[in-house]
Amino acid sequence: MILGGAALTISDAATKYLTSSLPIGEILFIRALLVLIIIWLITSIRGRLEDLRIRSIGGQSLRSFLAVCSTILVVTSLSLLPLNEVIAILFVGPLFIAILAGPLLGERVGIRRWVAILIGFGGMLIIVRPGSAAFQLAALIPVAAALVASFRDIVTREISVKESSAAILFYSSLALTIFGLTTLPFGWVLLGREEIIVAIFAGVMFGLGHYFIIEGFSYAEASIVAPYRYLNIVWAAILGYLIWQEIPSSWTFLGAPLIVVSGLYILLGEKMVPSKVVSSKNDL
Repeated sequence: MILGGAALTISDAATKYLTSSLPIGEILFIRALLVLIIIWLITSIRGRLEDLRIRSIGGQSLRSFLAVCSTILVVTSLSLLPLNEVIAILFVGPLFIAILAGPLLGERVGIRRWVAILIGFGGMLIIVRPGSAAFQLAALIPVAAALVASFRDIVTREISVKESSAAILFYSSLALTIFGLTTLPFGWVLLGREEIIVAIFAGVMFGLGHYFIIEGFSYAEASIVAPYRYLNIVWAAILGYLIWQEIPSSWTFLGAPLIVVSGLYILLGEKMVPSKVVSSKNDL
């Protein structure tokens, strides 16, 4: 789980680096295409190509659409905001899921979970600071990304009973590849050697990151391994400083712990679901 979180954060950092010279559509195409190749190779080596069979076309289509939308928003966020701030805000996703689980999944949301949700959103508001002179509309983009991703994860929870984790990740990546390719007439540029290396690196880290996370959930319960995903905030702060000399603001230092604490409370306070269902929530 630690390796998976680190790999995904490295992929985000590489993606942010590419946004300075490449259009978002081109980046999405390259990264998603590499993920497709990685999934194909892993399932082929394991002799498990049947895992890629579609059993719920409607569910896969809806999830792929939501995955495309959320990924566009995330990459746009990375192009406009510090890496550590984007990663911290994205962790409000579990709070949105906790809210939506009631009306969409019929789950009961008790008073203590509502308190945790309010604390988490309070942390997000501290980072975003709406109404302040320092507020940027761009800060709302990762919030929107987290909201769309929460709908994606709820759909994932529903279809994971029929679909394998590999199939869910594969077809979401396929949708991203196709979407990215449609942007070809809109400003694609010829990649230099450095950009090719960084793009390949981003795609490999993205694919391996999700693979490690899925494997982590297959070996232990969510309550044991999922909290380690919050180390992504630490990795983001380190990479942001090393690459762009970004130092998390005092507001991020104040807000991020509230988001982490509320997310952990919701996670550890929930009734554990089967590991297969949980693992698929951490796909693309």
